[in-house]
Amino acid sequence: MHSPRSARPVRALAATLLVAALALAGCGSGADDKSAASASGAEAAAPDAGRPGAAGGGGGGGSRSRAAVPRLTQNTIIRTASLTVRVKDVPKALEEARATTENAGGFVGSENTGRDAQGHERTRLVLRVPAGKYDEVLAALEGTGTLVDRTTKAEDVTDQVVDVDSRVKSQRAAVARVRELMDRATGIRDVVALEGELNTRQADLEALLARQASLKDRTSLATITLSLSATPVKKAAKENGPGFLDALAGGWHAFVTLLRWIALAIGAVLPFAVLAALLALLWLRAVRPRLSARGAAAPGPLPAAGAVPGHEERGERD
Repeated sequence: MHSPRSARPVRALAATLLVAALALAGCGSGADDKSAASASGAEAAAPDAGRPGAAGGGGGGGSRSRAAVPRLTQNTIIRTASLTVRVKDVPKALEEARATTENAGGFVGSENTGRDAQGHERTRLVLRVPAGKYDEVLAALEGTGTLVDRTTKAEDVTDQVVDVDSRVKSQRAAVARVRELMDRATGIRDVVALEGELNTRQADLEALLARQASLKDRTSLATITLSLSATPVKKAAKENGPGFLDALAGGWHAFVTLLRWIALAIGAVLPFAVLAALLALLWLRAVRPRLSARGAAAPGPLPAAGAVPGHEERGERD
């Protein structure tokens, strides 16, 4: 008879082999799906080849062989555009852009309105329109005013879409297999190991589904960034050189600007000049007269001590 202790290593080894087998099955699921798809395509083409009207058969086989050729995968493209249009009335042009987008089945993603340094109104819109209406909406938006700038971009993501779709199918199949094994598992260790594997595969599947949804949104709806700016009210009729009146107006503007700066400088220096004048007045009226009076009242120098005038005269005579 075998002891119950000898059965535990066997169960642990079986759980480890089961997890390793699941990991290998997940890695090879993508290749299995691709091989299955190619096999199904070959099986679908085989009956057509065996028919009398297939290629290499009797008359009329050319048209039937063309119908039997499988269709190529349609390219999946992400379209984006950026437009800058100058208009006379920004609110009116904004309403027209909204109406054009909504009539095409799209919507306004974001809107930002403001004014520039000259006071001209500016609006920036991010529009999402169906890919089939992209060219039509783009032409309608360009016609709302004067086109200043246009940038378009088309990115082919067909390979990414096919790859993500294949990986989603493979990951779903792997999740289904892990769940089947969990239903059959009896040991606690096996269940715990399978739960960890299921959580990992489920997280990978959710990430793939999010990427798939993002690609679908970006390919089904084109993105158009529209910038509307108002036309300046005063605009020269002819693009000629400056005349005498223009020079006179420019000189007057420079003169007024100079006077303004001089006034600003005087206003900035005036408080300090007033303070300096008050200090000078205080010095002349109060401090300086007192210093002069003290100097006049001071006594003269005293004679040197011990000096006798008569003695000095006697010494000179001798």
